[in-house]
Amino acid sequence: MPSDAQLAVGLLGRTTHGRAATSLRALPFLAFARHIVADGRVLLRMPRSCGYHQVCAGSVVAYGADNLSSAAPGESLWTVQVVGRCEDHEPTAAEIERFGPAPRQVDGEPFEPVYLRIEPQFGSVHFTDGAAGSL
Repeated sequence: MPSDAQLAVGLLGRTTHGRAATSLRALPFLAFARHIVADGRVLLRMPRSCGYHQVCAGSVVAYGADNLSSAAPGESLWTVQVVGRCEDHEPTAAEIERFGPAPRQVDGEPFEPVYLRIEPQFGSVHFTDGAAGSL
């Protein structure tokens, strides 16, 4: 049976966007990101103009996603998070392709991507209706 971190990473692979949580001057901070899963790591693409990458890179972050708004009728709901050190990442051409098309703008600014990676150390998975065996 996979560990919670492995199960969480696997479920992250079923979604495209999530939120990174860390702290900024001892205050909680959330940042949105596009993500892919590669070799058990979570790779993030963020807009440079927001500066989120500067808060996340070099820190321990929690990264989470869910299917709360995308579950089909009758499908179990789940939410996951992984926790690990976040670092700058230089993506391969194949990884960039997997991220898919980027937005043209974010908050009225031209989109310039920044890539990060999280090496999951811990994970948690929460689900409804006994779904753990079917995930």
